[in-house]
Amino acid sequence: MAKTNTEEQITYTEAVAEIEEILARMEDSELDIDRLGAYVERATTLIALCKEKLLKAQKQVEKVMTQEE
Repeated sequence: MAKTNTEEQITYTEAVAEIEEILARMEDSELDIDRLGAYVERATTLIALCKEKLLKAQKQVEKVMTQEE
């Protein structure tokens, strides 16, 4: 599981890829409960980051669309 220095430096694409990697690792039936907790926490952080980036992009698109009207 790749980690970045700060959450702001990770791109949406990188966050999604890391979430997919976490999901693949969580499917391992041998996964330790402590590691599972860490994966869930990291995935939650990444999902929140993705939502934030999507909302920001949506607002930018809406701004451009209203300027063109």
